[in-house]
Amino acid sequence: MENNINDEIIPYVEFADNANERTPCVLVLDCSGSMRGEPISQLNAGLSALEKELKEDIDASSRVQILIIKAYGKDEVVVSSDWVDAMNFTAPTMEAGGLTPLGKAMELALEKIESQKNLYDSCGVTSKRPWIFLISDGEPTDYGWEQAAKKCQIAQQNKKVVIHAVGTQGANLEKLAKFSLNSPKRLTGLKFTEFFLWLSRSVSCVSKAAPNADELFNNIDAWNEEQK
Repeated sequence: MENNINDEIIPYVEFADNANERTPCVLVLDCSGSMRGEPISQLNAGLSALEKELKEDIDASSRVQILIIKAYGKDEVVVSSDWVDAMNFTAPTMEAGGLTPLGKAMELALEKIESQKNLYDSCGVTSKRPWIFLISDGEPTDYGWEQAAKKCQIAQQNKKVVIHAVGTQGANLEKLAKFSLNSPKRLTGLKFTEFFLWLSRSVSCVSKAAPNADELFNNIDAWNEEQK
C-alpha cells in the first residue's frame, strides 16, 4: 500500500515545518462603494507592498501571520485571505461596492483570532498578542455595530488583542474610536502604501521583540494626518 502523507496525518503542516512563535495580524478593510476608483486602487497597491515587504524580511516572513477581512455590500463580510504565514501571503485584489458592515467584520475578526489562538495552543506554538487594524473611509452601517464595538473594547481590556482604527478622508473618527481603546488615526490622502510599509516594519519588530519596537510603532509621520 502506498504511504501517502496527507492532511489527516499532519493536519497543520505549516506548524510542523515552522515552529516559530507567531504574531497574528488581522486587517479589516472597508471596501464599500465610496472606495471605488482611486481609493481602492491605492488600497490594492498598498496590500501588494505589504506582501513584498513581509516576504523580504526573513524573520517576519516566518513569524507573522496575516488574515484579511473584507466589509462590503449590505451585510456582507468575507475572509479575503485566511490565516497564512507572511512567506506564503498573496495580496488579494479588492473591489468596492455596497455599504459598511464594520460591526460584523470586527466580530468575525475576534472569532478568527480566538480560533487561531486555540489552534496555536493545540499545536504547541506560542504567540504574541494579536493585532487588528480597522481601516475605513466612512462609518459602520450595520445594525448592532455598537455592541460589536463594545466586544472589541472588552477584548482589548482583557489583553486578548490590540486594536487600531485608521480612517481615510471622510471617515467618522468618533464612531471608529468606539472599536478601540486607542485613539484612531487618519490617513493622509491615499497613502495606503506608506501605511502598509509602516505596518510591515512594526509587526516585524513586535514579532522579534526588537528593543526599538515602540519607537517604530509610534513613528507614523509617513502616513498620518494629525488632528487639529
